[in-house]
Amino acid sequence: MTGVSARTLTILGSTGSIGTQAIDVVRAHPDRFRVQALAAGGSDLRLLAAQAVELEVPQVAVAREDGTAGADLEEALSEAARAAGRPAYRPEVLTGAEGVVQVSGAGADVVLNGVTGSIGLRPTLAALGAGSTLALANKESLIVGGRLVTGAAAPGQIVPVDSEHSAIAQALRSGRAEEVRRLVLTASGGPFRGMTRDQLARVTPQQALAHPTWDMGQVVTTNSATLVNKGLEVIEAHLLFDVPFEAIDVVVHPQSVVHSMVEFVDGSTIAQASPPTMHIPIALGLAWPDRLADVAPACDWSRATSWEFLPLDDEAFPAVRLARQVGQEGGTFPAVYNAANEVCVAAFHAGTLPFTGIVEVVGQVVGEHAGNSTAAAGVDLSVDHVLAADAWARAAAAHRIQSLGRG
Repeated sequence: MTGVSARTLTILGSTGSIGTQAIDVVRAHPDRFRVQALAAGGSDLRLLAAQAVELEVPQVAVAREDGTAGADLEEALSEAARAAGRPAYRPEVLTGAEGVVQVSGAGADVVLNGVTGSIGLRPTLAALGAGSTLALANKESLIVGGRLVTGAAAPGQIVPVDSEHSAIAQALRSGRAEEVRRLVLTASGGPFRGMTRDQLARVTPQQALAHPTWDMGQVVTTNSATLVNKGLEVIEAHLLFDVPFEAIDVVVHPQSVVHSMVEFVDGSTIAQASPPTMHIPIALGLAWPDRLADVAPACDWSRATSWEFLPLDDEAFPAVRLARQVGQEGGTFPAVYNAANEVCVAAFHAGTLPFTGIVEVVGQVVGEHAGNSTAAAGVDLSVDHVLAADAWARAAAAHRIQSLGRG
């Protein structure tokens, strides 16, 4: 597009699924973006270094807190620069959680938060505080931060990158806020769609990671299998679009082509459809409100096809129902839901908790939190409130899992 200046961009979680696909978009549209900083957890320093060298990024951050993180990244950068024929390349290197927060708040036009988990909260707040547009793939930071995050954001400053919320944002262009009757989030149903509760108790970690549609990391893929991910997305939709929980529905759509819908008061429903790919919502997050050309193939309307829409089985998959309760409580309850789930997912993959135990233990911890001193419902949240509840929930979940093992 002529006449459009390049946006400066910071990518958090650059070596993960969202980050690598964002770099695909940048490569395809080099005139539209200039990457200012990259940040990653540190599990793949070679990839992080290769990305930094390719894009000639001025700042690189690694979240690792150990004493060798900086030296290890410097070495990886030197090797990558020599291999690429750019031995003089020397970016600024930052380490630890504070390093990631620093690059997040450096004032890039757009900060893509693609990290996983509640560790994304401080970078989210830093980006908003610096006035950057926040392309939000790290749903957990919004969910655990709640009004702390939405209150820090100017109108339109947060652009959703989750495919469901990107679809809703696009559909909402079709009408005014007062014309919206309900939001309809679609769910693939995960790999265990149609299974009973008894059948689910016997599934393995390998089966849980075999998602039929999407290629995601361990936590997100497992959350998709339990439908915790969809529960988090219900809370996210409520916060992003200021729609009450009773006006947010979930429907199972195994083909994952209709990414979500908005129903208007006149009976019209506007749906956003595309073949399953994250490149489209990522590109929209980076370029919003513009669309970039040829980001991904469109649906082939010349081929006969069928789409299914099925009701959600709340008995077999109670995670969405629990998330609604948590979201309505507000305060630190969403942080507890999210933190307990992360511990339970790790326990499931370690073989110390059955698949159905994930949401069972999360529900128990949420219930216990109601009487806990860190249960800040109906008060002004602070980062300290959220982090205290997060830490309490992790300990409470671990204790319950250990008790189950002893029993």
